[in-house]
Amino acid sequence: MELEILQGVIAGVVFQNYDNGYCVLRLRCQDGQTVTVVGTVPLPTVGERLMVTGKWSSHSNYGKQFEAEFLERLMPQSSPEILGYLSGRIVKGIGPKLAARIVDRFGEDTLRIMEQEPARLAEVSGISEMKAKAIGEEFRLQVGLRHLMEFFALHHLPAELAVKTYKLYGDCTIDMLYDDPYLLMDEALGAPFGAVDQFAIQMGVAGDDPRRVEAGILFELRYNLQGGHSFLPEEKLVGATALLLTVGNDTVREGINRLLEAERLVADRLAGIGILYLPELYQAEVHCCRQLLAFAHTAHAAPARLEKLLRQAQQSLGISYSEQQTQAIRDAATSGLLLITGGPGTGKTTIMGGILSLFEQMGLKCVLAAPTGRAAKRMTEVTGRDASTIHRLLEATVDPHTGQLFFVRDERNPLKADAVIVDEMSMVDVGLLHSLLQAIPPKARIILIGDPDQLPPVGPGSPFSDMLRSGMLPSVHLTQIFRQAQQSLIVMNAHRVNQGELPQLRDVKNDFFFLSAPSEESVGQTIAGLCATRLPKNMGISPEQIQVLSPTKKGAAGTASLNKLLQAALNPASPNKQQRQYGEFTFREGDRVMQVRNNYDILWKKTDGSAIGSGVFNGDVGIIRSIDTAAEELVVVFDDREVTYDFTQLGELEPAYAMTVHKSQGSEYRAVILAAWGGSQYLLNRSILYTAITRARELLIIVGREETVAVMTRNAKVNRRYTGLKLRLQGKDS
Repeated sequence: MELEILQGVIAGVVFQNYDNGYCVLRLRCQDGQTVTVVGTVPLPTVGERLMVTGKWSSHSNYGKQFEAEFLERLMPQSSPEILGYLSGRIVKGIGPKLAARIVDRFGEDTLRIMEQEPARLAEVSGISEMKAKAIGEEFRLQVGLRHLMEFFALHHLPAELAVKTYKLYGDCTIDMLYDDPYLLMDEALGAPFGAVDQFAIQMGVAGDDPRRVEAGILFELRYNLQGGHSFLPEEKLVGATALLLTVGNDTVREGINRLLEAERLVADRLAGIGILYLPELYQAEVHCCRQLLAFAHTAHAAPARLEKLLRQAQQSLGISYSEQQTQAIRDAATSGLLLITGGPGTGKTTIMGGILSLFEQMGLKCVLAAPTGRAAKRMTEVTGRDASTIHRLLEATVDPHTGQLFFVRDERNPLKADAVIVDEMSMVDVGLLHSLLQAIPPKARIILIGDPDQLPPVGPGSPFSDMLRSGMLPSVHLTQIFRQAQQSLIVMNAHRVNQGELPQLRDVKNDFFFLSAPSEESVGQTIAGLCATRLPKNMGISPEQIQVLSPTKKGAAGTASLNKLLQAALNPASPNKQQRQYGEFTFREGDRVMQVRNNYDILWKKTDGSAIGSGVFNGDVGIIRSIDTAAEELVVVFDDREVTYDFTQLGELEPAYAMTVHKSQGSEYRAVILAAWGGSQYLLNRSILYTAITRARELLIIVGREETVAVMTRNAKVNRRYTGLKLRLQGKDS
């Protein structure tokens, strides 16, 4: 079938996928006919003029449509076309009324003025000089970005990658990519190696080109950070890269030598094996070891009348400490560094309160922190003192020129604190620990609290586990389960699972239940019924107090399917609720959502208008308050902070009616429902079951198969992480 060319103006956008740029458009052609056009048209706007090359097809449901294979954007020329174009909110800050005033003033010269002489926009009533400058910058950004997105679409690169790349490299992006396609592998972009490599080959890069080999080596190391590895043995890295690129081992070794010479890799030896690090991970691991040992070797004199202070702490909190707990608090008074660990019901939270009370009686200024916002909020609730995320404590900031994250607090500008207490340490990776230790004054006391039997950090390393297993740092391992905790089947089953024993599923008590499901589909149906009616009606637990967990995202009992079921049950579609589809999910006003990556420069404001700031972090959960389809914005309220997302940022959000167990780390919920049906052997393991159980405060319900619970309990295998902190602490780093 021969290709045809259509030319016309976009009359309507029926559908657009921000992930890949796929759209369904209504195009008003030159002959007055309006046709349906489908294909990759990144960021289309009503009023734009297009020249589309493609062919006609017939869809079984939607009838005749034109499939676009190539397109060229034609800037609108007549005043009515320009008015329609700008009225489509192509430029933030310009709505239909302001667009009319601008076009009335400049006519067919409007777009040239906006791009080349934006200061003249101040001639229009309602536009200040500052706003004129902002409009000009936004317009140039949109024009450049659309051009880049079309280039990316032509080469089958992800449309969302264009936004990040343009922000990083600006108007010179395309020329720079012709020179070196592997610039797209910059860590800040998070580009998929396969797509970039295919693009590079299209650009004529040879299979053994040094740029390709070096990019492949660095990709393998960065990719393995996702598996928690701080480094890779040299031979494993050589083999994996050779397989990835289909080149010889010697070619990879030559690339490694070049990267070592350029200081983009670091070579070392641990336990007699040659290993390779990314420089930042090597520095983090080595410096963590050095700083931890320095704090551990710093002894503080016991305060006068220590025993009296301990008694006063118990009286003020209304608690009678066990001898093990009392000794831990004594140790905290004299240690530069103390690790405290134990399972549920062993009193970690109680000890934290006692240590805090003691430190305050000693006149020490204490700061409290945790890895996530939810963990910090919980810390505040149990201690009655302000706690923050580690990122906020260190004043995380993004460099406006490079886009790179840095912490205001470091060794040159340390925290103003005499003691630092950190909870949920099992979630802290080696990079974040390094930043934290750098910011703590040398004479301060550090108390690190956590449970190493929970899931390891999402990021590289297992520093809390490594610290405990090294045997080189002062630590207290709490083992006594207190009488009140022994009455909880949640607590006792968590300990059974941790010891490899099957949890009691038949001993029906009021805080732990097992509901058998006949099929995977019935798991979701049962869970939806529990959340929507049974728990609110029978136990007075509202849906927002319930968190559904699953080991996996996939399948009928995975989070993707469960989120759709729960949305339909708890927040169904309504003419009164705006919604927006992104990928496979339709976001709706009232939905519970989660931020899934750290965004340090997105702005927020307090819901009461008392303050503004920046930064939303991986794991933060909020509610969609409003969706403005005209302005292409969505507003989420996270506790007392309100954040506005552009539709192009929706990839940072996921529905949170159901979440993976990994995503629930550091949180505690009044009620937890765990879907236990099937999944990968890497997900059906003891750590995930133990972590899921310990997320529940008052009620845990497992829905699924007893066989799956048994498999998870027996499967104690954990993915081995290549991390050197334990050996370095033990002095075996050679």
